[in-house]
Amino acid sequence: MNPKEMVEKLLPLVGGKENIAGATHCASRLRLTLHDEAIVDTASIEKMDSVEGVYTRHGEIQIIYGAGRVNKIYKALMEIEAEGPVSADLPLSVETNQIKPSLIPRFVKTLSGIFVPIIPAIVASGLLMGLIGMVKAFDWIAPDSAWMRMLSILSSSAFIILPILIGFSSAKEFGSNPYLGAVIGGMLTHPSLLNPFELGTRAPDYIDVLGFKIALIGYQGTVIPILLSVYVMGKIEKGLRKWIPGYLDLLVIPFLTVVLTGVISLLAIGPLGLWIGGLITNSLAYLFQVGGFMAGFLFGGLYTFIVITGLHHGIHAIEAGLLADPTVGVNFLLPIWSMANVAQGGAALAVFFKTKHQKLREIAIPAALSAFLGIIEPVIFGINLRLVKPFIGAAIGGALGGAYVVYTHVAANSYGLTGIPMIAITAPLGLSNLIHYLIGFAVSVVTAFLATWIMGIKEEKE
Repeated sequence: MNPKEMVEKLLPLVGGKENIAGATHCASRLRLTLHDEAIVDTASIEKMDSVEGVYTRHGEIQIIYGAGRVNKIYKALMEIEAEGPVSADLPLSVETNQIKPSLIPRFVKTLSGIFVPIIPAIVASGLLMGLIGMVKAFDWIAPDSAWMRMLSILSSSAFIILPILIGFSSAKEFGSNPYLGAVIGGMLTHPSLLNPFELGTRAPDYIDVLGFKIALIGYQGTVIPILLSVYVMGKIEKGLRKWIPGYLDLLVIPFLTVVLTGVISLLAIGPLGLWIGGLITNSLAYLFQVGGFMAGFLFGGLYTFIVITGLHHGIHAIEAGLLADPTVGVNFLLPIWSMANVAQGGAALAVFFKTKHQKLREIAIPAALSAFLGIIEPVIFGINLRLVKPFIGAAIGGALGGAYVVYTHVAANSYGLTGIPMIAITAPLGLSNLIHYLIGFAVSVVTAFLATWIMGIKEEKE
């Protein structure tokens, strides 16, 4: 039986898909967390082809398939899981017809799956940088003290090992081994490779490979090189699994995958990724240089329309690239997104004072506060988009606020935080940067409030 047929035969024996609370696997075992362990037919599972053993413990059943085979069975289980709920007493061979998403939504969803899990680490580092900035500004601690040195190490670590974090996360998203992805990230940040931030002050070493001079430049803090490398790694790993026997899986596939991917990355993918990343960041910098405040006006007004589609998660990759580029080093996009977000809160405040609808009044203030703290889904989908005019008023406020922060060159030293929390990642870039951010904040909120108040709202029935 192929892996899908094996999973289709297994599901009724474990009580159907609805009895599975979670699934994972290790090198040789499929692990299923169950709602009801009592309805599992363990004896029949043990008699299945390719099953080398079964045991249960604390609501978890572990089915031993062996190295190599378990990966394919787990993947088949996830594919069947994606088809929707299937009862144990229904024919499991029936497949549902699904409309495959277009390329752009799938691409953005992939980027979202990669970068969203990393955001807590980036936010933590950004906040630590903000703390260091305030400590320096107010002379709370001597700059050369042990505490400052320790805080500096803590704050920069996430950005130094960013390729390792992305390597792990992207490998999971691409369906390959996440630990091998982390290894590839480690290769690209190896101490023997010159940190790209030091280019211009230090010359890299070169090696001769087949007559080509290869610069030993590292990829600390970069994004695109590791994304491309792990994507290629996934293709290599999956290709090898088709040819390598299962009993050699653990020995041969990781070795060949790491060696082939590492060589290709250092010789070709890394330099290509740096070039692509530089092209993107330089193009954005040129756009904002030429467009000026009009670029901020346009992006600030349209950002929440992007949020509705879910495409905004893909922007994290661009923001990380801006921070990693030695010629840029700051995030000049995030202040614009922040203006758009807090403007939604300003529009919700106008709804609170304007509406006579009791339910809207009850949720308007909490939703507005959430927007000011950077969480905008409640205010968008709960209030402003429903009433339309407040959403338009917020877009106007975001546009004017975005124009202001671009005109005054407001920037941040991280990504992932907007609204009030973003103060911590604008303050380290100087007092003027912080003051203009707060002015832009006020411009966005007040403009959105006034625009919504003037346009009015159409009352809903209780």
